Amino acid sequence: MSTLSVPPVLTSPRDDAIQLYRAFKGMGCDTATVVNILSHRDAAQRSLILHEYKSMYSEDLLKRLVSELSGKLETAVLLWMHDPAERDATVIRQAFLSDVTNIAGATEVICSRTPSQIQLIKQIYHSKFGILLEEDVAVRTSGDHQALLLAYLTTYRSEGLEVDREKAMKDAKALFKAGEKKLGTDENFYPHFQ
Repeated sequence: MSTLSVPPVLTSPRDDAIQLYRAFKGMGCDTATVVNILSHRDAAQRSLILHEYKSMYSEDLLKRLVSELSGKLETAVLLWMHDPAERDATVIRQAFLSDVTNIAGATEVICSRTPSQIQLIKQIYHSKFGILLEEDVAVRTSGDHQALLLAYLTTYRSEGLEVDREKAMKDAKALFKAGEKKLGTDENFYPHFQ
């Protein structure tokens, strides 16, 4: 039976910091303990653990995790340690800096977030990487893919549950008309995507 199958009883950030410190002691790292603690905490709890670890041991927990872990486990654990918007910004940037097949990760994040989440991601992206997310999209993508991502990043979308049925019908008719009896579509028909 795996040691990761049973979630630990929630403890205080102080207790978690102590357990993590103990997991780093000795030869190697007790990765099961690290994963068991961090995977069963939300972003706010992990943030408290970071602060508690720093105050107790005068050491940056993120740097310690980098020195103790490696490979995909290191990547996953470090991403867990970020708040959701910072994690999204990091995932997008890493996708843009890797090969073309990983750009799907950036697309997944951008296209699945609400407008308010996107605004926060854009702010963090700019402050963390020194470039506007829209500029990075323009440089690192092209064609319809670029148009899609820029539309998500720049076009107002309502977050409410209310649906403007009249506008939805108008949009549906315009989409139908753009593709009716044509091979392909007319991407320039709709002003929202220009």
